Amino acid sequence: MTKLPIVSGRDTIKALSRIGYYIRSQRGSHIHLRHPFKMALTIPNHKTMAKGTLRTILKTAEISVPEFIKLL
Repeated sequence: MTKLPIVSGRDTIKALSRIGYYIRSQRGSHIHLRHPFKMALTIPNHKTMAKGTLRTILKTAEISVPEFIKLL
């Protein structure tokens, strides 16, 4: 299993935008992303994201950790 990187919310959004996600709206520090075919995501806009949160986001986005690292 590949180790999860320590990333910010902005870095996560940039990486996910490369596979088709786009910003729909923002409420406070949470940014809502949409994709034409995949489930919607909510990304916390924090300097460092908790590893459990990132793992759940990647699972919902249906991408693996190595794929995510390539997108960064």
